[in-house]
Amino acid sequence: QVQLVESGGGLVQPGGSLTLSCVGTDFSFYDNTVGWFRQAPGKERERVSCISQTDRATYYVDPVRGRFTMSTDRASNTAYLQMSNLRPDDTAVYYCAAAWLPLRCDVYEASRYDHWGQGTQVTVSL
Repeated sequence: QVQLVESGGGLVQPGGSLTLSCVGTDFSFYDNTVGWFRQAPGKERERVSCISQTDRATYYVDPVRGRFTMSTDRASNTAYLQMSNLRPDDTAVYYCAAAWLPLRCDVYEASRYDHWGQGTQVTVSL
């Protein structure tokens, strides 16, 4: 049974850093497209970053580009999201997701992802 389990969330002050992890079981991150999403209270779920299965290219949305870094480790089947210079508007529940998606991953909406983790809360506040 496919499972994605996130960890690493928490409370951090503005300007701080966190690294989120997502471990997949019965599923290969290397052979599929992987994405990190977030959902703030009262807002729709939005994609933060993704890695395409076709060429392993990584894409970021503008608000996080230069501050967040997404990576995957094939040996441990883990996806990471390194977040630095965090801001209060980064506060949200963060989810990892995966699916077999043959095109550039930044063209796909959240609804196209088949497998989701349970989410981990990130709170940026003084």
